[in-house]
Amino acid sequence: MKLIIVANRLPFSLSKDGHGIKLKKSPGGLVSGLETFLKKYDVEFLWFGWPGASLNKKETKELERIIEDKKLSCVPVYVPDRLMDRFYNGFCNKTLWPLFHNLAPLAVYSQEFWHSYVEVNRLFLNTILSSVDWKDERDILVWIHDYHLMLLPGMLREALPNISIGFFLHIPFPPPETFSQLPWRREVLEGLLGADLVGFHTYEYTNNFIRSVSKLLGIEPIMGSFIYNGRVVKADTFPMGIDFELFNSYANRVEDRVREIKRHLEGKRIIFSVDRLDYTKGIYNRLLAYEKFLSRNEGWHGKVVLILNMVPSREKVEQYQSMKRQIEQKVAEINGRFGSVDWVPILYHYRSLDWDELVAHYLACDVILVTPIKDGMNLIAKEFVASRSDLRGVLILSEFAGSAKELGEAVLVNPNSIEDLARAIELALEMPPEEQESRLKIMQERLRRYNILKWGVEFIEALKEATRERDKLKARELNEKLMRRIVEMFKSASKRVIFIDYDGTLVPLVKRPSLAVPSQEVKDLLKRLALKENTQVVLISGRRKEELEAWFSDLPINMIAEHGCWIKYAGKDWEARATMPSDIKDKIRNVMEIYVDRLPQAFVEEKSFTIAFHYRNADPEMAIGRVAELVEELHMLVANTDLNVLLGNKVVEVRPAGINKGTASLSFCQDCDFLMAIGDDVTDEDLFRALPERAITIKVGPAPTFAKYTIKSYKETINLLKQLLEE
Repeated sequence: MKLIIVANRLPFSLSKDGHGIKLKKSPGGLVSGLETFLKKYDVEFLWFGWPGASLNKKETKELERIIEDKKLSCVPVYVPDRLMDRFYNGFCNKTLWPLFHNLAPLAVYSQEFWHSYVEVNRLFLNTILSSVDWKDERDILVWIHDYHLMLLPGMLREALPNISIGFFLHIPFPPPETFSQLPWRREVLEGLLGADLVGFHTYEYTNNFIRSVSKLLGIEPIMGSFIYNGRVVKADTFPMGIDFELFNSYANRVEDRVREIKRHLEGKRIIFSVDRLDYTKGIYNRLLAYEKFLSRNEGWHGKVVLILNMVPSREKVEQYQSMKRQIEQKVAEINGRFGSVDWVPILYHYRSLDWDELVAHYLACDVILVTPIKDGMNLIAKEFVASRSDLRGVLILSEFAGSAKELGEAVLVNPNSIEDLARAIELALEMPPEEQESRLKIMQERLRRYNILKWGVEFIEALKEATRERDKLKARELNEKLMRRIVEMFKSASKRVIFIDYDGTLVPLVKRPSLAVPSQEVKDLLKRLALKENTQVVLISGRRKEELEAWFSDLPINMIAEHGCWIKYAGKDWEARATMPSDIKDKIRNVMEIYVDRLPQAFVEEKSFTIAFHYRNADPEMAIGRVAELVEELHMLVANTDLNVLLGNKVVEVRPAGINKGTASLSFCQDCDFLMAIGDDVTDEDLFRALPERAITIKVGPAPTFAKYTIKSYKETINLLKQLLEE
């Protein structure tokens, strides 16, 4: 197996001076996490990403020589400076970043930014297509990362329909009410649905994605999966871990630096805060909380220091420059108000920290503040917990960080409540060592079990399983060879029966059943088939007999209506095969009509012996709850009766028990040597199950089925019928 990693950045970035190009490790948790995983996971890989700078032809050749000499498994994606600025500083960080962190008022919706986003995703696509030998595509897994490349899965799927594609989002996915504000929401969702597996850090983000797809694209989820463009796409949760053993064993490596930090601040308790400069990190609120803590705790004056380290980020964005000035002004205010000759309350640094320096501060501090307003995961919290092999220290953690779902023993806070934060600082500084140890032990054991390797392996195994499921469905697809074989069997048979569903099988599904009028082409095909010697056509539908009669009474075909409650043999009258007492039917109708009022655009369809609640046009998200309530109420209503509640394709139907398409079909199957059934709905599964093993059963649409074969749409049904008629 070969793993293709695609991220916005390569695992290194470039710096240029008069002596040429130099490589340095790229910052950020995504790169460090993936690098750690790849070191532990024995797999051949190739990493695609932007090198961090624009290069001329000479520099490009030099970079590629360095990559070759150092045997780096990576391929640079070259993006011109102006395009990268509109893409990265523009759409990624002025549009997607605030929107996905639930800060929609800060989002900028620029058509120019959007076009740049599309163009860069296409640059990545073209580089990938031209740099990989795809002839063994079954042995290649593509793993695309983060919000910069959300269109790439769809683009790659269009170019290479059969490859395995996984996508992982490292930031939050917002609820549909927020996501729907994005003007290009449909394009982004369709891009993500190009993947076989879409992964998120927490169940909340996974659920937000599922709800957004359902609400905005109208695709109903099935156990966390979607049927999209003839494929099954799965969404699932994979909380990113860290290299626990590395951090837990780091103390010996940095003990001298830890002693130096403590000696410099001797006699003072240390609160540590380290974050990239960003408005989602809640840095200003931390300062306000620390200020409140100092104002009401004079006993701590001179005994506590906050080390505030901000890592430079997006320095070209005016919003970030303004935020930096605001934070620095507040630091100066607090130091001026509370400080003295021998005590500076806040030690402020604006710099990047290397690993040794970072872990030394984790180990030297008594309390760490990790209080983002919203964060995808936040690995700082996990790194701190893992590094404390001494089982000392207190983690104050925002309940809105993804890591809070795993680190419940931390002191959890609402970062928007300054009072909450100030109280948490007091609690943390006064927490007894025994309680610190107890909390850290539990969190460490959890992080030890679910580490970075387990995260990556679980995602890749889930991607392989999603691909296997896709391939199973694809293996059932009715290809040209099988089609020819069916035509041969049909022509050589002496007695033939063909069962054909109507809605979704011969005509497309539409908003209201009354609009699905058969075309003349469909009627002609059914008539020609029925006129062939020793051939019976059975139109088998859930529709009312009056509709089938109006549309098809002039054809020499058999008809089954209401899923088997009515049968009409060609040239004869309708025969009732069921009953439904009017009193119970009235009660069912009344219940359904209540839910029509509760779910706008739902409607009730009443038939002779069945009654259906349709919700195809209703808001998908609202429908989930309302339909579940309706089904529960209907089950209670029909308990101890001879009625069943059936869930179909966006329809809930109550019908007589023991009557279905399968039981209705049996009277047509005697002594025939060619049996074929085609259908698209849950109700057609009864038919597929009931027919003998020799029958050719065909499901319209890619979904789990008892049918032997599948086709993509009603158009392929019509194509198959045409081939049966060819001389």
